[in-house]
Amino acid sequence: MNIINKILSVSILVAAMTAAPLWAQTSTSPNDTVLTHFETNNPQSDIGVDVSDFVAVPACYVSTQDLFVVIDSIDNSVDMIFRRDKMLFDTTIRVSADIAVGRHDLNNILRVKSVGYLDGYVVFLASSKKDSSYLAVVDMDGNVVNRVDFACCSHSFKIFPDEIVIFGKNQVGYDIISLDLTQGVANISGDEGHLTRLHYHVPKQSERIRESDPIGIGLTVVAVSVVFLALLCISLILKGYGKLIIKTQDRKAKKAAPADAADAPKPSQTSGEIYAAIAAAIYMYDEELHDDENTVITIEKVERAWTPWNAKFYNMNQYFRNRR
Repeated sequence: MNIINKILSVSILVAAMTAAPLWAQTSTSPNDTVLTHFETNNPQSDIGVDVSDFVAVPACYVSTQDLFVVIDSIDNSVDMIFRRDKMLFDTTIRVSADIAVGRHDLNNILRVKSVGYLDGYVVFLASSKKDSSYLAVVDMDGNVVNRVDFACCSHSFKIFPDEIVIFGKNQVGYDIISLDLTQGVANISGDEGHLTRLHYHVPKQSERIRESDPIGIGLTVVAVSVVFLALLCISLILKGYGKLIIKTQDRKAKKAAPADAADAPKPSQTSGEIYAAIAAAIYMYDEELHDDENTVITIEKVERAWTPWNAKFYNMNQYFRNRR
């Protein structure tokens, strides 16, 4: 019977593992599909746009124009390099993104993040460390024909047939901006109806606590409990430490007690008469040290005759004596 039960259990387990993928496929409804818009624009991708597609592109090559578009991070510009021959690069057009020389507000400098090419125009994205970015459209002569500014920190963009999606991320959240391309890349606009934006602000810990505990009762209870628990732990530690010190001292005293008792002198059997005789002798000795003196004080007046030693004029300066 045990062998039969084991065989049945293994058979049921294998059947369940085999039927699980089929059940998952049949139970998925059409509403569970995500990124259908991007799947139609990217038929080569089975799940839509990969995360790797939204990366900053430092350089690109346009085969129809035999053009290289490169970001110059030193001069903060976009270089358009034309090649007229396979062995010769003869034309370079430079488009500056922002003035960076001599500026001290480094966080506000708009630096080139990514470049691209669409419908005969070079497209590049510039952004600062703060919430400021713009997308520029440049023709083959290096002229900026269109520029769209938006308040966010961005680092990459992706071109689709009907829109340009810009992605940005910073410490406080992320932004996703979509620009309409139905009127052409040269006519993209940041006005209402041509721009769609999603701004997500990562809530701070204080904001989350405020949402979960608007009045602050929970935070107060936790704070007071932590304080009292800390005080209780400190009192227990001090009390235990005090007991440990007392026990240690008592142990040392007990070990030293027998030796001290053996070395202690025995009490003497001297009587009180001896102490009285010693005290009387000391008193008489102190009395004999002083002589008998009278209490008459004699004051004698001493007259001193004149001598050159007490003559005042000998102490005067010789200069004053000569003037006389």
